Amino acid sequence: MTVVGPFGLSVRDQALEADVQAGLAAVEEGLLEATKSEVPFITEAAQHLVRAGGKRFRPLLVMLAAQFGDPYAPGVVPSAVVVELTHLATLYHDDVMDEAAVRRGVDSANTRWGNSVAVLTGDFLFARASHILADLGPEAVRVQAEAFERLVTGQILETAGPQDGRDPVDHYLDVLGGKTGSLVAVSCRFGAMMSGADETVVDVLTQYGERLGVAFQLADDVLDIASDSHESGKTPGTDLREGIPTLPVLRLRERAARLGLAEDIALRDLLDSDLSDDARHAQALAGLRAHPALEQARRDTVRYAEDARAALAPLRECDAKAALMEMCDAVVHRAG
Repeated sequence: MTVVGPFGLSVRDQALEADVQAGLAAVEEGLLEATKSEVPFITEAAQHLVRAGGKRFRPLLVMLAAQFGDPYAPGVVPSAVVVELTHLATLYHDDVMDEAAVRRGVDSANTRWGNSVAVLTGDFLFARASHILADLGPEAVRVQAEAFERLVTGQILETAGPQDGRDPVDHYLDVLGGKTGSLVAVSCRFGAMMSGADETVVDVLTQYGERLGVAFQLADDVLDIASDSHESGKTPGTDLREGIPTLPVLRLRERAARLGLAEDIALRDLLDSDLSDDARHAQALAGLRAHPALEQARRDTVRYAEDARAALAPLRECDAKAALMEMCDAVVHRAG
């Protein structure tokens, strides 16, 4: 049994491991090539997060999904480059919106060069992704466009907040389906589609990716509270400081409203206050780490990961399916 990809995912078959490793190496080369510019400064900014590393979660899913068809088909690696470039572009924009100082263990682009450069660099990456996508055919363009629309819609819905009378947790899960689930679903879809897999297989893997993507983001929500910067590669409690209600916070608010316990209400009020002060932020972070709401968020993560695993049931038994199922366990493990 060998280890490949994010979270120490184990791959039991040597041929599969070789295919995946070769594919990811080709993706890495493709990312560096796609982020080159005739302007050295643009190259530096565009490659900033590429060279910082990352889990390459989405390209790995492309490679595994491609195993259900021809994994050597010419569109597989370029489609993986497209989804990772799109993901990287959103990180540049997210860090501006969140005023994040650290990303993947290095200074965020907005910290290093300012907001304008960070936003424009994200736009540059979107443009390069579109250029590659154009060579993959109109169906690939349509799939990516629909996913990108969902991604942006999810971000807007998060910014706008739930409408009156809408359950905040349900609203948030819809947000995650757009912001994260859409692109993870496309990763699986592209891998299967570009490999020539049957349409039923493409649909199964797309559903799996959607659910896994939500589980992945919920695990991130837990990590944002529970981990330190060494583990996560970014500043803990960033969303907390910015007043962005992630699932642990929403579960706390839900519990405070339902039970009316003084300690829950006090922590809720602290979280809803100005957390720009480091001492108050540390107090809020410590309180949430010790609160049952964090454990509830972990259980929600497990539920979505189990739903993703269940979606794979119609697929034939093979090493690629086993690896995709193990990915569900790996996502849960991230959340503790």
